[in-house]
Formats: sequence, C-alpha cells, structure tokens
Amino acid sequence: MGVIAIIVLGLIAGWIASLIVDNAGKGPLMDMVLGIIGALVGGAIFSALGAAPITGFNIYSLFVAVIGSVVVLVAYHAIAGRRRF
Repeated sequence: MGVIAIIVLGLIAGWIASLIVDNAGKGPLMDMVLGIIGALVGGAIFSALGAAPITGFNIYSLFVAVIGSVVVLVAYHAIAGRRRF
C-alpha cells in the first residue's frame, strides 16, 4: 500500500479514534499525527496476532487503523495525562 494511502487512512482513523476516546480531539494536527502513527501501530498489532495488516484502502484497513489509533490515543493520555485548565 502506498505511503499516501496510509497517511490518508491514518488521518481518517485519527479523527474517528479521537471521537471514540475523548470526544474532543487534541486539535487537527495532533489528531492527524496520532492517527498516522496509530495506523502503523494497528498494522503491527494485527500482524503480530496473525491477522492481515492494512491491506489497502478499504473498510477492514480502516478498522485496523482505528484500533491502532485508539491504542495510541489511550497511551498518549496515559503518558501526557488529562490536564484541565
């Protein structure tokens, strides 16, 4: 799968994962970065479990990317904490 397709998939997954995890997002740029990282993490997780990683621009790959993005966002919140001003 091309790098641009992974980036686009990661952007969409980051937005969906931010709605699932905290319903506010971290801002568009941070959501995008965490989504792209999450797409890669989701592919690695599914690969380690013996399932197919991101296979193309389809619903299954979006599901994998969203799962990875949720994992990355939860880890981000655990490390950065939920600071309220």
